Amino acid sequence: MHDEGEYTNQLANETSPYLLQHARNPVDWYPWGPAALDKARRENKPILLSVGYSACHWCHVMAHESFEDPDTAALMNQLFVNIKVDREERPDIDKIYQTAHSLLTRRPGGWPLTVFLTPDDRIPFFAGTYFPNEPRHNMPAFTELLQHVHNFLGRNEDDIREQNSRLIEVLASMNDSQQAAALTPLPLDSARQQLESNFDEREGGFGEAPKFPHPTNIERLLRHWAGTRTTAGEPDKRALHMAVYTLEKMARGGMFDQLAGGFCRYSVDARWMIPHFEKMLYDNGALLALYAGAHAATGNPLFRRICQQTADWVMRDMQSPQGGYYSSLDADSEGEEGKYYVWTPAEVQAVVSEDDYAIFSRRFGLDRAANFADKWNLHVYRTTAELAREFSLDSAAIEQSLRRAGKQLLEVRERRIPPGRDDKILTAWNGLMISGMAVAARHLDQPAWADSAERALDFIRRTLWKDGRLLATSKDGRAHLNAYLDDYVFLIDGILELLQVRWRDGDLDFAIELAEVVLQHFQDEAGGFFFTSDDHETLIQRPRPGHDEATPSGNGIAARVFGRLGHLLGESRYLEAAANTLKSLWSGIESMPHGHASLLVALEENLFSYQTIIIRGTEPAISNWQKQAAQPYAPRRFTLAIPANVPRLPGQLETRAAQDDTVAYLCQGNTCSAPVTDFETFNTSLTETGITSKL
Repeated sequence: MHDEGEYTNQLANETSPYLLQHARNPVDWYPWGPAALDKARRENKPILLSVGYSACHWCHVMAHESFEDPDTAALMNQLFVNIKVDREERPDIDKIYQTAHSLLTRRPGGWPLTVFLTPDDRIPFFAGTYFPNEPRHNMPAFTELLQHVHNFLGRNEDDIREQNSRLIEVLASMNDSQQAAALTPLPLDSARQQLESNFDEREGGFGEAPKFPHPTNIERLLRHWAGTRTTAGEPDKRALHMAVYTLEKMARGGMFDQLAGGFCRYSVDARWMIPHFEKMLYDNGALLALYAGAHAATGNPLFRRICQQTADWVMRDMQSPQGGYYSSLDADSEGEEGKYYVWTPAEVQAVVSEDDYAIFSRRFGLDRAANFADKWNLHVYRTTAELAREFSLDSAAIEQSLRRAGKQLLEVRERRIPPGRDDKILTAWNGLMISGMAVAARHLDQPAWADSAERALDFIRRTLWKDGRLLATSKDGRAHLNAYLDDYVFLIDGILELLQVRWRDGDLDFAIELAEVVLQHFQDEAGGFFFTSDDHETLIQRPRPGHDEATPSGNGIAARVFGRLGHLLGESRYLEAAANTLKSLWSGIESMPHGHASLLVALEENLFSYQTIIIRGTEPAISNWQKQAAQPYAPRRFTLAIPANVPRLPGQLETRAAQDDTVAYLCQGNTCSAPVTDFETFNTSLTETGITSKL
């Protein structure tokens, strides 16, 4: 391998930690932009596009094997213009070329994504993911592939042009839509059945290994159960079981960091035991909200603990001093995946007392065979109740022992060389974590978590909101890149969730400003929203995503926030935008409901009575009333407590006037009851909605 100090390429001035990881490769990398694209056209060289991200393990492997090798780099430089993209900064490029990869290979994509583009029109003609440095697993060596692709392009230019034309036609057709005449609840039931058919009865979750958390699908089951409580007949306890059992299994598995809190990306096995160790902000934002909602629905103390540990980890390790949330932690440390997290029994014994070790080892299987090479990743084998019986102690003593041992081990672990942290701040992912912190703060009455979310929101407004438009990313004081649909709508969603914890002057106005930008610059006249704005760089496709991926669909969240804002403000434009989004994406919703779970939330709130509660008065009374409405699991309820002295309110909120004492305005859809001024009557009114009771 080379001495990295010998080389510096065109990535050296970028902000992305992932791109900077490759700035001293001998590969003549360029960032995506005019310099690279013009060079490809001018020299008539095909483009080698490599897409990855900082926490990606196989991205690091391919970098070490190939991109750091001078001979491989020389061949890449000779035959191609090489462009490196951080998929987190440029999800627009990643979405397009992942789709193209799937069309060309008929296989799912992933990272690293390796795509070869024609030089003049940037259309892919060959695609793959990870390629090894020598032939294995039916894959050619990367250098062999490079030569083959170059030769293939030279010999088959006409065939490639024809293929490219067909590919462009297919990409364009993906945005074609025929609006549904009417919305029906059928996909809600279909999604529930699809999830049950794929449910793992033994280990929880859906499908076989590898297992991903899929928070939107678990939320769908919780909401389905909650919805059945509002109708005649028995609540769908089966839906509740699938959600709760999966959440319990994930919480006790090795995918959850049992010492520090927070979830890894996915489990490589069906038992949730061994994770892919990268920890992503977006997963944890969604899971924090999900576990908080599940606690509100069931009262399960395990779910409260998971929320507490996750929120603590986020505030300790993932929040910048300026307020924004960082993006991710690597899977690797010291060049090895998971090294930071795993233990030997001897290492644990050296830290904790003999009595605590006896309990800890039984809890986490240190008395069993190693589960990660010759070491142990912590996975809960025995519950507190089982340990209490085994050691003839009460549960409180067991919990105290586990907390004591966990604290001691975490202190030791933090002295190890930690995984790298991607410290760029992404607007969209911050929106997801703001939402997660806010939902958890509301359900579990944790003001510090709301404080954390407000700090992040203030950072974004201060740093990434410029001249009436959002920027997508910030690092080291440099904010740049046009924001995407996800940036706007995830942030609006976070603001709306935060407002349900406490009112702050200016927050709702900011959400409305963001919504107006979305309508002006992202809306498709056929319904729904494009991923990029109308003044964004022209790419080979302008996606209009409906399917949930690792994060919820931008159109799903857009339909939800426009529906909620429309009900809240009495704004018909917003309600129409929400309905038209659902109608324009109806074919996808109908054919694969469980893959469009975020759109199903919006569908549910469009079709069924949505409750809006506005409370006016003075503190602390209005906060007490808000907590009464907010803590139970009532997913079709939106509650604001607005101080009486707020002078001007937007839309129909202006008609929710303060009175001499605390007053609540309760509306179901477009029907509002008489103002309520008595707390007991208010509480009774909540109960009568039929959506607040626990198990």
